[in-house]
Amino acid sequence: MVDSRQYDTVAFDVRENATMLFFAKTTDEGDISDYLLLMRTVDDEFDESIYLEINETQYGGHDLIREAGLTGNVLTLRLHEAADELDGSDDIVLTWSDTVENLESIEAGAFRVFGDILVGGNA
Repeated sequence: MVDSRQYDTVAFDVRENATMLFFAKTTDEGDISDYLLLMRTVDDEFDESIYLEINETQYGGHDLIREAGLTGNVLTLRLHEAADELDGSDDIVLTWSDTVENLESIEAGAFRVFGDILVGGNA
């Protein structure tokens, strides 16, 4: 099963121990109505982990995402196993508005967040 999500805004950010890609759907008033956060953490006490958060609910973490494929403005996340919390989805397909700002965020952040699980495609 595939979970498809459409966003209009993509942002990349780096914090002390984390790199993040933030996908948001905004209202005409500029409020966030839906979001998905992908965050790669690095900590001295733990291995690197990629966390997925959707609308204030965190999913999985370590070993959640098996592979990420990027082609144009489509990012496909292939999970190690179907996630009951995501209605049994084993793939999550993200698309976003094709803007210069979004492209720059994806180009800056995709490899830094996904590292060696990013395969094929192009940005």
